[in-house]
Amino acid sequence: MAPTPACALVPPPPALPSARPCALVPTNSGRRRFAVAAASPLVEEAVRATEAEPLTKEDLVAYLASGCKPRSDWRIGTEHEKFGFQVETLRPINYQQIRDLLNGVADRFGGHRVMEGNNIVGLKQGSQNISMEPGGQIELSGAPLETLHQTRAEVNSHLCQVKAVGEELGIGFLGLGFQPNWALSDMPIMPKAKFEIARNYMPKVGSSGLDMMFRTCSVQVNLDYGSEQDMIMKLRAAIALQPIATAIFANSPFKEGKLSGFLSLRSYTYTDTDSDRTGMLPFVFDSSFGFERYMDYVLDVPMYFVCRNKRHINCTGMSFRDFMAGKLPQVPGERPTLNDWEVRLKRFLEMRGADGGPFSTLCALPAFWVGLLYDDESLRCITDMIADWTSEERDMLRRKVPVTGLKTQFRGGYVRDLAENLVKLAKDGLQRRGHMEAGFLDEVDEVVSTGVTQAEKLAKLYKTKWQHNVDPVFREFIY
Repeated sequence: MAPTPACALVPPPPALPSARPCALVPTNSGRRRFAVAAASPLVEEAVRATEAEPLTKEDLVAYLASGCKPRSDWRIGTEHEKFGFQVETLRPINYQQIRDLLNGVADRFGGHRVMEGNNIVGLKQGSQNISMEPGGQIELSGAPLETLHQTRAEVNSHLCQVKAVGEELGIGFLGLGFQPNWALSDMPIMPKAKFEIARNYMPKVGSSGLDMMFRTCSVQVNLDYGSEQDMIMKLRAAIALQPIATAIFANSPFKEGKLSGFLSLRSYTYTDTDSDRTGMLPFVFDSSFGFERYMDYVLDVPMYFVCRNKRHINCTGMSFRDFMAGKLPQVPGERPTLNDWEVRLKRFLEMRGADGGPFSTLCALPAFWVGLLYDDESLRCITDMIADWTSEERDMLRRKVPVTGLKTQFRGGYVRDLAENLVKLAKDGLQRRGHMEAGFLDEVDEVVSTGVTQAEKLAKLYKTKWQHNVDPVFREFIY
């Protein structure tokens, strides 16, 4: 779900700069995630300076601009969530089992335990992190890596670790976008303060927020930008094409043991989940868009909490702009430091939009976006492709793709036509990178050429071989 501490669970569906793409995003775009980035020396110096001086919007714009990197420093950060389940009963795993899993991985493979009070809530293994999401989903937040081959090795190593410990605990792992069998009331609740704040707030701002928190899993990739103009081009492409990625990687057709009527039920949940943090961000396509305009948007997105003395203080409904003016009643007269902001906003692009899926998806999704956005020729092509798309067309794709996927009609053709073109551009872009990475898109190539997504394959199995029983998905698609 992806979301971070300190200042707020704030995010839009796509995220801007920082190594996760789809936006300079406030760190939670509807997703549950709360990721904290380590402060760089530059940021630490700025934090010390702002202890004596009020934080200004100019400081924050400069912070975003400091995320610009030369191409040689561009990296790939992959994050993926998965459902843990009890092999005997197929029920979701509870916190005690997650605690044992995390401790087991730490004891056997190493890692620094991340604690909240007396509870272990994650592991830090070098530059990667293992964490739990609100409903007990297990997430790997990968290290910033240079090639997709390194991404594949990282994902494989992580899965080997959690599977080795999980098998001894009777735990299996499933890659789907939406919990296929169990109701919201069946999902466990994880003991993290920020989850409790979000759990109480979500029903006030949409009907699907709790489903998003507790019953979805996604895959995302985090990418860098080289300049403000590069960020603008990449973010516009990421937002416009996110529904196409959703269609290609659709893998959540089930809900509570039956077909849901959606190919990507996970994606659909975001259409009624806290509109302050989700949506297609039409202002990104305005000619005036840039770091400063994005900052104006983020400053007014309601926060979830601030962190003080290792405590999460509920600040729902208040904005960071209020915080900067010293108007938070929860911390009267107090103003933020840049450290508060750093936890709220990442300096990289977060590409969300893909359902959790099998091992191949965990590498194919990053390959898709790297091929499109890290290659100048491919990026120019998609910039031209989306240049005249209207806000209404982008919103239409967001609404319809969760139901009809690649068969969604668009401008006299189908989303499948767009997807075929995009996959070709992505493969060409990967070829030009020179790392022999195009093969990571072979299975995606098959999806767009046949027009049959993983969700449709699962639906067919459900109607035929599985005889309208969803339980076999746990056995046949276990990691």
